[in-house]
Amino acid sequence: MRLIHTAAEIEAFVQETKTAGRTIAFVPTMGALHEGHLTLVDLARQKADVVVVSVFVNPKQFGANEDFDKYPRTLNEDAKLLETKNVDALFAPSVEEIYPPEGVREQRAGVVGSTFEGASRPGHFDGVLTVVGRLFDLVQPDVAVFGAKDAQQLFMIKKLAGALYKDTEIVTAPTHREPSGLAMSSRNRYLTESQKTSATALYKALKTLRQPLSLTIEAARTLIDSTPETKLDYIAVVDPEIFRPVNDDFRGKALAIVAAKVGDTRLIDNLEIELTEPNR
Repeated sequence: MRLIHTAAEIEAFVQETKTAGRTIAFVPTMGALHEGHLTLVDLARQKADVVVVSVFVNPKQFGANEDFDKYPRTLNEDAKLLETKNVDALFAPSVEEIYPPEGVREQRAGVVGSTFEGASRPGHFDGVLTVVGRLFDLVQPDVAVFGAKDAQQLFMIKKLAGALYKDTEIVTAPTHREPSGLAMSSRNRYLTESQKTSATALYKALKTLRQPLSLTIEAARTLIDSTPETKLDYIAVVDPEIFRPVNDDFRGKALAIVAAKVGDTRLIDNLEIELTEPNR
């Protein structure tokens, strides 16, 4: 596995790969890798000749009171894990390499980016889309693999690719869960054992949602709010095509989304559901 730290090096690697007629699958991460990330790598391996993984903790997507400084940075351990998966290149740049003095193309998330996660974390999705655009410019992937857990992020990255990166196929990897149902996340390492138990309330709440939503969402809120050390931010059901809330009249495939703090750790999750007529 080639360890690459600079923009010039990754551009040279990409040129070498493309000249050889080989395709690139790209998995962008913020590191602190876990089994869930490795399923993304496995999927990437199926999709292209060469797999590139990036590890970059992006300052632009963290707010002033968020955990940028304490976000886990475990590059040595990450590299060892990626070597077991025969990753071709690990791109681990500095902030200066991603955001050089001459600047980069800034992206704006628009209206959807100001709802749900964007309402709780103003500017977050502008930062996400800006770094994804910068990484796409450097890596020039034929395929990019993202996890389904970050549903709103995935929605907007697909929109970004459709507008500016039409040659990059966005592939979705299913959410990888612990046996308890808790969605795997780098932030789970912050949780105590009792908090991990409490965190399972998010997935349990999502599984209860059905029509009539006005009733089941309220019950799901109560379930989460009654769980020790857990404070709900939002729980909603959205139309996956436009990422806007649906109501009791909606029928068909929908996406249930949730965010909550467990202790001091903010977690998100989502679940695809089928909304039908309520049982009479």
